[in-house]
Amino acid sequence: MSESPFKGKTGFQRVLNALGYSIDGIKAGWDNEAAFRQVSLLAVAGIIVAFSVHLPAWGRAVVIGSHLLTIIVELLNSAIEAAVDHTSLEKHHLAKRAKDLGSAAQLACLTNLAAMWALAIFGH
Repeated sequence: MSESPFKGKTGFQRVLNALGYSIDGIKAGWDNEAAFRQVSLLAVAGIIVAFSVHLPAWGRAVVIGSHLLTIIVELLNSAIEAAVDHTSLEKHHLAKRAKDLGSAAQLACLTNLAAMWALAIFGH
């Protein structure tokens, strides 16, 4: 078992290190994952639209939160895929299940996003 990258780090230095690792993760997602780029661009466009159209504050908040959730879920889905592929590139039903479950989570998230847009637009 390898040593934690946080071992011996405390206080503000630990926070700075964690921020650096998070930025590295975002860069890796952008550089290596087309789906991450797609949901990120969708989020940017959606957030711009949310501020450009007349929405109640609660509607704007749930739409923006839902866009951010799609980014979070895609990062987790990409992490699952990378971990599975690192373990083995050989086809296995459990590897397929893990990848399919990550994909299903993103589908649920995108369905939620569409529902939140509909609620924000038509629900007031």
